[in-house]
Amino acid sequence: MKIKKPKLNGYRTVQTILAVCLLAAAGCENIGGRISPAEQIQILREEKRQLTRQIEQSRDQNEELKKQLEVLSGLPAEKLENLYELRKIKITRYTGFYDKDNDGTKETLIVYIQPIDEENDIVKATGAVDVQLWDLNRNNGEALLGAWRVEPDELKKLWFATLITINYRLTFDVAGKIESTEEPLTVRVTFTDYLSGRVFTEQKVIEP
Repeated sequence: MKIKKPKLNGYRTVQTILAVCLLAAAGCENIGGRISPAEQIQILREEKRQLTRQIEQSRDQNEELKKQLEVLSGLPAEKLENLYELRKIKITRYTGFYDKDNDGTKETLIVYIQPIDEENDIVKATGAVDVQLWDLNRNNGEALLGAWRVEPDELKKLWFATLITINYRLTFDVAGKIESTEEPLTVRVTFTDYLSGRVFTEQKVIEP
């Protein structure tokens, strides 16, 4: 007759993990012989408290993700599509090099980007942006002058509106990356839309 092993529930599993961690930590400390038993107990208590807190945080995060998944799963496809449908990105004509501190040297690259939807409207699309600066007159190994990435949490802070237009305004330090702005340079932008997962690429030549 086979004997079935008892199954541990979630709570007992957590207790077992904590116990193993505590025993392992205690063994290592005893081998070193550097701290007193009272200090060992205090350290182990603190480690147990931290582990317990991490487990509780993970449990809360899992519950939150489950709720979000339930909400998203219940939304009809047409409602998601109604948020926006990004069709392209545009690098505006104001993109260029600027002398930030008025010392006669243009050390700042400012890139203005407009995400455009299916209605040809500018939308504050959520995503990540990769920007590259090229000198296409150089050899392949030297043509790329600089590369930057703007993550979504930072990008949303760069939404810039004026009386004339609205766009993302990205600023990069190019001091030491370019020798002069007397020759045409090319800006290449790749926008990864986090709603659809689509990737859009656009480039613009900055004339002297």
